[in-house]
Amino acid sequence: MTDQVDNWHKLARYDTNIQGELHANLLRNNGITVSLQALSAIPGMNSGIVLWVQDEDLAHAQSILDNIDSETAGEVLLDNMSDAELGITTVTQDNVMQEHKHSLDNQSNQGGKS
Repeated sequence: MTDQVDNWHKLARYDTNIQGELHANLLRNNGITVSLQALSAIPGMNSGIVLWVQDEDLAHAQSILDNIDSETAGEVLLDNMSDAELGITTVTQDNVMQEHKHSLDNQSNQGGKS
């Protein structure tokens, strides 16, 4: 029996926790035991994460991470969606002028005694 405590190797470091957790789950789905080490002791702090794997899984884990396409399907989907589909509206000078005119019209139509 080997001493598993001494067989951990640093595989990768990520700047965001979500990216590290995503890659850790990918490795777990491929049968690799992964340990995560948060780079901040404050809960909820998104300061980065380090992935650790067992010695016998190091080469396989590294090859899986090396084959990840840098452009994810989500990024491609977002790039191909229009602003309207994403709910983004563009503010132009005409929009600002129309909103200002509308608010002036509302003020003059309120009536009442001064």
